[in-house]
Amino acid sequence: MKRRSMLALAAGVPVAALLPGVGTADPTGMSNDLSQFTDAQRNELHQHAVEVWRSLEAMVDPSSGMIADNIVGDLSTAASYTSPTNLGCQMWSTIAARELGLISRGQARQRIRRTLTALTTLERHRWSGQFYNWYDPATGAKLTEWPEDGSPIHPFLSSVDNGWLAAALMIVANDDPALARPANAILSGMNFKFYYDPYARGADFGAGLCRGGFWPEEPPNGGVEDNYGGKGPDVWYTGHHYGTHNSETRIVSYVGIALGQIPIEHYFAVWRTQEAGCDWSWQEMKPVGDYHDYLGINVFEGAYRYRDIQFVPSWGGSMFEALMPDLVIPETSWAPTSWGRNHPAFVRGQIEHGLHDAGYGHWGFSPSSDPFAGYREYGVDAMGIDTDGYTSDRERTTVDFGFEGCPGREPQPDPTSYGDGVVTPHAVYLALSYAPEESVAQLRRLRQEFDAHGPGGLYDAIAVGSGTVAARYLALDQGMIMGALGNLLGDNIIRRRFTKGAVTRRLKPALRLETFNVPAEQTL
Repeated sequence: MKRRSMLALAAGVPVAALLPGVGTADPTGMSNDLSQFTDAQRNELHQHAVEVWRSLEAMVDPSSGMIADNIVGDLSTAASYTSPTNLGCQMWSTIAARELGLISRGQARQRIRRTLTALTTLERHRWSGQFYNWYDPATGAKLTEWPEDGSPIHPFLSSVDNGWLAAALMIVANDDPALARPANAILSGMNFKFYYDPYARGADFGAGLCRGGFWPEEPPNGGVEDNYGGKGPDVWYTGHHYGTHNSETRIVSYVGIALGQIPIEHYFAVWRTQEAGCDWSWQEMKPVGDYHDYLGINVFEGAYRYRDIQFVPSWGGSMFEALMPDLVIPETSWAPTSWGRNHPAFVRGQIEHGLHDAGYGHWGFSPSSDPFAGYREYGVDAMGIDTDGYTSDRERTTVDFGFEGCPGREPQPDPTSYGDGVVTPHAVYLALSYAPEESVAQLRRLRQEFDAHGPGGLYDAIAVGSGTVAARYLALDQGMIMGALGNLLGDNIIRRRFTKGAVTRRLKPALRLETFNVPAEQTL
């Protein structure tokens, strides 16, 4: 849909009449989800995109063209820091806004070009070409002190943040020939080998895992000194690897594999769940499953069960862990017997928790602004691998299913009640394709029942018991919403642009191999 849709809105013409063909499929095999929505619902969601885009525009620094991390609810004051992920969200949101008719093609090109120019001025790690975690959005300076309190920042390079920026650069390069050269010039210098530890699961396992990131200088709390990239001096890696498959961190895997920098076998080295023996009894519950071989990698196809739903869990049980990568990779169509089964099951588990288990009357749990100050991880504890995982309420109410047959892991009684549940709108928008009626209804309830709506749409988080609201907008969360609406109403624009060329050739065949231990038919 082009800019004429805005004129049509003013003239009263339904947006649905101007959207790409309902129920059609594009050459990459991704179906259009619009057939699940009525004309009125599509118009409603388009208006949401108008509001969300307003907040994203307000976060952009006029002098640099870079987006800030967040902005207060009245859109008057933006944060004085930003990250690679924020800048990635800014670029794909601009493309989505263009497809939805909110800006013209020329305006989109101009704005993205400014962001790309700003990226060329940012300090990067010399040997890996990776970007640091925090910059000043006005000046582009790498931050060494936190702007809000002056506390020191030890410059860090995050694999997942760089993964999201690289994904956005790939989207831009495939979207507009006029921007392909500057986008690829930045992307070509980013080496994701620096994060990939080939021996993380043992020298003979066949593939390794990615670290969370590294410091170029030894941090106060230490790190693992090494250099996987093979260039320059040693760096200090995080003590942990990214080992959970159902996580937003799989963008690092997708990007590294697509760029030919990480072997495809790595995709199967990441745990679906940890194994079922007592050595793994620290996890949330005892998984069910067995072993399968993919490309020579022995994979434990584990799954959890919650409220009669079987699924592959995320680390903390949150929606963005499960569904943010689905914004750029058409996981349900490329991997119909794995992600195609898991995504609707995961969404259903979140709905069941919010409406029937915790009884909040609302659902949609994911890390977000905390209505009670700061930022906090929210999720469904039972749906995360971490036993101290994300909870759905302010009071941090947890469950403990135990681990049958293992000493010290007897199940504990279920909670008698939950406290002040905290939901975030971006989790609901991510679920639109998997629970369309429930998602539209939930967004309406949030608007009707709470004073939680501002010029940029619904605020970032709402405590549904007390009605306390986190009245600000985050670039990350608004960017996820814009990406989801861009795919839904703009004919899978973000997915189609990301999956051109090498991404499809290198990733699609591997994703189609796997079958999760998630039933094809279960009551959802």
